[in-house]
Amino acid sequence: MRTETISRNGITEGVIWKQLLSFFFPILLGTFFQQLYNTVDAVVVGQFLGKEALAAVGGGTGTAIGLLIGFFTGLSSGATVVISQHYGAKDDEKVSASVHTAVALALAGGLIISIVGYAFTRPMLELIGTPDDVLPLAVRYMHIYFLGGIPIVLYNMGAGIFRAMGDSRSPFYFLVVSCVVNIFLDVLFVGGFGMNVEGAAIATVFSQIISVILLTWKLMRRNDGGKLYIRRIAFSKTYLRQMLAIGCPAGIQSIMYTISNLIIQAAINSFGTDTAAAWAAWSKLDQIFWMFINAFNIAITTFVGQNFGAGRTDRAKKGVRTVIAISAVCTLIIEAGYMMIGRYGLMIFTTDSEVLSIGVGMMRYIVPWYITYIAIELLSGAIRGVGKSLIPTLISVFGICVLRIIWICVSPDFYPGLYGVLASYPFSWIVTSLLFILYYFKGNIYTYGYRK
Repeated sequence: MRTETISRNGITEGVIWKQLLSFFFPILLGTFFQQLYNTVDAVVVGQFLGKEALAAVGGGTGTAIGLLIGFFTGLSSGATVVISQHYGAKDDEKVSASVHTAVALALAGGLIISIVGYAFTRPMLELIGTPDDVLPLAVRYMHIYFLGGIPIVLYNMGAGIFRAMGDSRSPFYFLVVSCVVNIFLDVLFVGGFGMNVEGAAIATVFSQIISVILLTWKLMRRNDGGKLYIRRIAFSKTYLRQMLAIGCPAGIQSIMYTISNLIIQAAINSFGTDTAAAWAAWSKLDQIFWMFINAFNIAITTFVGQNFGAGRTDRAKKGVRTVIAISAVCTLIIEAGYMMIGRYGLMIFTTDSEVLSIGVGMMRYIVPWYITYIAIELLSGAIRGVGKSLIPTLISVFGICVLRIIWICVSPDFYPGLYGVLASYPFSWIVTSLLFILYYFKGNIYTYGYRK
């Protein structure tokens, strides 16, 4: 069964670009449906409840949620690397121990998120300067959202487990089902029952529970080392250490990203509710690019991990070159699409003319710089695929976080206003990309990892 599974997945054999794309598209579509959770909330809330409610479920709220969720998503990336290397090496015993450790880690992480997130919701929102007319709504939305911490983390970990073993389709199928449920419940609770932002949060949490149930059921039906046994869910010190060694730096990086974004959010909030609502709407539309580049990141991390585990280093390197070329073409197409029809996308979230005007300006300023970011996401994914996580984290924390914060602090002196704040993105992307390119080609990243 094991040999047949790897042959079918094609991660360690076959034409590289075909295998990458066949693995990439289910990830992309899955990421798209995952983003639909909050996007549908924003659409329904924005149309039925107005711009204050829209700002409450998007923008700063999403950034604050990401502060906690992002750390445990980073931990799941550590599990993905460890499992993918053992799976590429065809070691079912290590795969099984890694899978059960990963699930135990997700359960613990989800509980922590629920407790910490609920307790610190208001302080986080106040810290970023959430407008007074938005704050009560945002608190109510986030309290309910954080109560669903366990299914949120479990889904991300479970999806990572499937992808580590070359299956990017199952998580996608489960998300389609749960997203349909989310859309139906959003319209029913908010539009039909008038439940305000609480209805959107309840719909999201319930939908995520559905996806976790389906994913767990599928794991329990596998016939290889990835099969899940409930009674075996426990920590293995060896594999937990490996996962934390890779995942903790990635999680810390995510936190630092979010902190820098929270600082930017606070600066944007200072321009008033219209600007905050425009940023919330643009943040949802902006996710199209991030879905693409994140899917490429997941694909190349798994591709490099399995091939490194199988001892096929040359194939891993070719995969990195291939995915950079493909993602560059996709990025240019996405940029062109935003510039031509992006305004109509913003109109899905709001019809307020002032909010639309501000949102279009944000979009046209940021979009042309997307191309400068792709090296960060893809090279960091490749480097983590071989089990190295500390250096990518240090580069990202310095380039994306520290420099961005410095920019926000000093830019008012020479570039005041909203666009001075937005300029922190291209500035940090360019510097960080150059650092990643230098490290990838000069750092001998393929010299060691967790492959035994």
